[in-house]
Amino acid sequence: GGEKQPFALAARNVRTPSIRSLERFQLKSGDDKKFRSTINEITDAKRSAKNDLLSFVQSSTTSALSASRRIEKAAANYKTNVKYPQTGLAQKLRTVAQLIDANLSSRIFYVTLGGFDTHSQQAAAHSALMAEFSSAASAFIEDISAHDHADRVLLMAFSEFGRRVKENASEGTDHGAAAPMYFAGKNVKTGLIGKHPSLTDLSDGDLKFHTDFRQ
Repeated sequence: GGEKQPFALAARNVRTPSIRSLERFQLKSGDDKKFRSTINEITDAKRSAKNDLLSFVQSSTTSALSASRRIEKAAANYKTNVKYPQTGLAQKLRTVAQLIDANLSSRIFYVTLGGFDTHSQQAAAHSALMAEFSSAASAFIEDISAHDHADRVLLMAFSEFGRRVKENASEGTDHGAAAPMYFAGKNVKTGLIGKHPSLTDLSDGDLKFHTDFRQ
């Protein structure tokens, strides 16, 4: 998507590509074959002295070239009969479905849906957001199943913050301490996991969480 790389995917030793679209994650030049060859020669060149910064640039470029080639192939070979909604989240999940179908080595794909900071006029906004989430997730699961990947794909949705139980003066709610997580996939055992949160046993006006989402 168009957002910056989320902090959840920042790591010291692993570089995570942030892709706006498959079409833009490619090398483009007039003489594509010659251009790629030149870039490969530069990145593969042996240096007489060790230079950590230069080594980092070389390895990063090599990794980006390799990822670009795999993603270019994924975009060319992917076909689907599933009708994705014309929403931002749905188009992001369609891209994820393409990448999964390309059998890349990636284990985690991360997309976001903003707008849940509903301090005012929450009812209508929240209803529209949940409709976008539901329709996009439904299309994604249908697509994954149609391509025979349902046995190995799990969709997990979580919020970075919950909402307070009590409504504020602007017909919205303020930041809370707990929120539901959703799991979808062929191998998910349906139902509620954990205890249903109490609306009376609160912590400073907030629901009490029972599971850290990082677990």
